[in-house]
Amino acid sequence: MAEPEPSAAKGRTLRLAGFDRDGIADGPGLRCVVFVQGCPHHCPGCQNPQTWPFEGGEEVTPAQVRDRIFDTVLDTGVTFSGGEPFAQADALADLAEMLRPRYDIAVYTGYTFEALLERGKTDAGVMRLLRSVDVMVDGPFVRNRADRLLLFRGSSNQRIIDVPASLAAGAARWTQDPAWIGENGEARVEPVSA
Repeated sequence: MAEPEPSAAKGRTLRLAGFDRDGIADGPGLRCVVFVQGCPHHCPGCQNPQTWPFEGGEEVTPAQVRDRIFDTVLDTGVTFSGGEPFAQADALADLAEMLRPRYDIAVYTGYTFEALLERGKTDAGVMRLLRSVDVMVDGPFVRNRADRLLLFRGSSNQRIIDVPASLAAGAARWTQDPAWIGENGEARVEPVSA
């Protein structure tokens, strides 16, 4: 039997660019990755430029995405990526609330944590989504700061943020979780020696 839907979710939809099961590139462990359609940032060198247009993709309800996630067997985490997840903050907050506490939830965003805190003062959906995620990789992809040895980030300006701790402090706090930043805490992978 499906879990009850929050009343706020009735009638709200998501525009998806894609959905992956058993992902390993968008956070530690095996994760479902929800790629949203639509992004205002248009970062040069973006790995998902097909997600930029706000039209297209697949229109689904948060409950439909929840059911796809629940159908997975091995995934223990969910990552919201894109596109820009905060462009669909209300619907993703609905989805996140349906998934908690069963999954840890991460979000990739081109906005900084500070910009989202400011937006959250006037946009309740942004604050709901912030309060519903565990980890955020924030900031735009910057091509001249790209580094393929970074863990779970594309460029060195991006941060891996512990969202609950950051909300409590009112300022961005890096996660201390070794699964996200590596055992040495440097948030880098070790190059493979020949």
